[in-house]
Amino acid sequence: MSTHHPSHYEAELQSEQAYVNDLYSRLDTERARVKARYSAALRGDVDTQNGATLLARDAEVRATAAQMDRLNVADAGLCFGRLDGVDGEHLYIGRIGVLDDAHDHEPLLLDWRAPAARAFYTATGANPEGMRRRRQFHSLGRRLLDFTDEVFGRPRDGDTGDQPGDSSDVALLAAVDAPRGEGMRDIVATIQAEQDAIIRLDHPGVLVIEGGPGTGKTVVALHRVAYLLYTQRKRMESHGVLVVGPNSAFLRHIGRVLPSLGETNVVFTTTGDLFPGLRATAEDDPAAATAKGSLAMLDVLAAAVADRQRVPEEPLPIDLSDVSISIGPDIAQWAVQEARATEQPHNDARATFVDVLTWALSERAIAKIGRGWLTRDDRAAWEHLRADLLDELEDHAAFKAALDLLWPVLTPETVLAELYSSHERLRAAGADPVLYREDGAAWTLSDIPLLDELVDLLGRDKSGEEAAERERQEEAAYAAGVLDLMIGREDLMDDEDQLMAQDVIAAEDLAERFLERDTRELAERAAADRDWTYGHTVVDEAQELSEMDWRVLMRRCPSRSFTIVGDLAQRRSPAGTTSWDEMLKTYVPDRWVYRTLTVNYRTPAEIMNVAAAVLAEFSPDVVPPESVRSTGVAPWARQVSDTELPSAIADFVRDEDNRDGTHVVIGPSDIPGAVLPTETKGLEFDAVLVVHPERILAEGSRGAADLYVALTRATQRLGVLHRDPLPPALAGLGQ
Repeated sequence: MSTHHPSHYEAELQSEQAYVNDLYSRLDTERARVKARYSAALRGDVDTQNGATLLARDAEVRATAAQMDRLNVADAGLCFGRLDGVDGEHLYIGRIGVLDDAHDHEPLLLDWRAPAARAFYTATGANPEGMRRRRQFHSLGRRLLDFTDEVFGRPRDGDTGDQPGDSSDVALLAAVDAPRGEGMRDIVATIQAEQDAIIRLDHPGVLVIEGGPGTGKTVVALHRVAYLLYTQRKRMESHGVLVVGPNSAFLRHIGRVLPSLGETNVVFTTTGDLFPGLRATAEDDPAAATAKGSLAMLDVLAAAVADRQRVPEEPLPIDLSDVSISIGPDIAQWAVQEARATEQPHNDARATFVDVLTWALSERAIAKIGRGWLTRDDRAAWEHLRADLLDELEDHAAFKAALDLLWPVLTPETVLAELYSSHERLRAAGADPVLYREDGAAWTLSDIPLLDELVDLLGRDKSGEEAAERERQEEAAYAAGVLDLMIGREDLMDDEDQLMAQDVIAAEDLAERFLERDTRELAERAAADRDWTYGHTVVDEAQELSEMDWRVLMRRCPSRSFTIVGDLAQRRSPAGTTSWDEMLKTYVPDRWVYRTLTVNYRTPAEIMNVAAAVLAEFSPDVVPPESVRSTGVAPWARQVSDTELPSAIADFVRDEDNRDGTHVVIGPSDIPGAVLPTETKGLEFDAVLVVHPERILAEGSRGAADLYVALTRATQRLGVLHRDPLPPALAGLGQ
């Protein structure tokens, strides 16, 4: 950091404060203008009979609301720095762009995502990119507290400092050393060069960002979303962005980042919530998870559906009023073949199955009834008899029961539940026997992609659509009645040139006015719609996703615009990804790029050294990220008995409650007050207490990955409580 002459520095600080005050004044003016537009749009008169007018009003309301959101978030750190070019130009950098309308829309403040702002994050002494100085502001609310300068090259007369310094390191270290709050903070003021290169990467396909703990890969991915929305807003905003994380705690942790950057058309979800109407959190045992996550399940699911398309072993009798017939294996097999030949989903193909079966039964019934008096030449009598038979079959209980037996209407939940609970069905579908479970067991995370796959195999349940259509027709009929009443009163009107009701509105249009309009925000509509497709998808902790999980996500984003975040060294799922190339080559063989983050901004070196020893045990080929800082606080370990453990945990919690920041106890599920390592993935805390690492590690490679995660959550302090001797990998912990 530069050392400043006091009087010169204070004068500069006052000058910068005056500039920032002007920016806030302009922000307030613009916010008032947009708020007035928003209020006017809400109050505006619209022709309720004109759908286009209503849509235009709704579009204006949504657009101005989104604009207000972006202006409101700019209050926190509106301007956080300045670039001085070698040509003497000053460029101020901030959360949003502010233009001078009175002077040809000159930029008074550059949006951090603008191309001209890039040098603020990437300029160095070795490569100044045409810049002479980078100045970073430290503010509280609207007040500038101080600033630091980094001068590229030899200082000149007029520079506030007499030595070149590194203000970027000062700001970065201040940010990473600050106590943690309730959620992840944006890093818009302290983006580092390697992070900026990834955020601004111009690539239309899949970007894989890999990095060890604390490298900021999640927050980089979120800033990349904000950057893409800035540069490709028209393409992406109407479809929204999907962000997939490992658990709900993680999603709450990161949930403020994009709104703080002014972006709200985002759906945050876990893989367990990707199937609308269901929420899965339970995990399968490793064997079942591996089987369910494999692409081999595609054949199992197809076979499970085909197994429900049956041919009776013995004829099924159908007693009609005038004749008795039966559904034999021959005609049932014919109907099955014809239905499958349509290559439609199961529920859609049922119509063909029913048509073929009905036709064949009616032919046999007619032949029996008309034997001796009815010939094929008597077409009228033949068709009249067929019509009567079809009417009777339509409401015939035994025939309906036979259809439900031979080709039932199925739901994904029914198929999967009945598959799992039947050894016979599992064998028929060629499934691994480990999938067997008792009927009524809760859905697991590994079931969600299978249920989603079955939607396409089965087709949509038309009952809801048919009910909606019936309701629309009923509304139209009611509206037609209203119009008839209005038209019937024409004789009471005096004006010969009167304009009649039917001249200005049709029954369907009138009915439309009574229908409920969908006023939900885009994120709400997208989350509830299984068929919604997103403009971009972010997948965090991507190494945990199975082959079947990826099929779900690829369906949700057919444009294949992805930011994938992960660390193969932290993979704990037996069905997870072991190679990015193996996972992606099926979908985007030539449209994915790989980038790494190598610097650990979160975990101090003292703690990372301990975690690195664990990493070396279970993944010796992986190089841990290099910590950017050291705190001087050594991690500690303490051996306790079972009776001493509760008081030891209580001591940790009490001590940390008296400090600023956050803390957590991580351990096995039977430790009171502890959370599982899996529940802390992607999170960070000022202080962490790991309980019984020897028990966590005992679960093999999965346990080693869990312990690695647990040890790398702390930003300041780490403690370990153990009953049994410490594992060799933790032998370096101070006692």
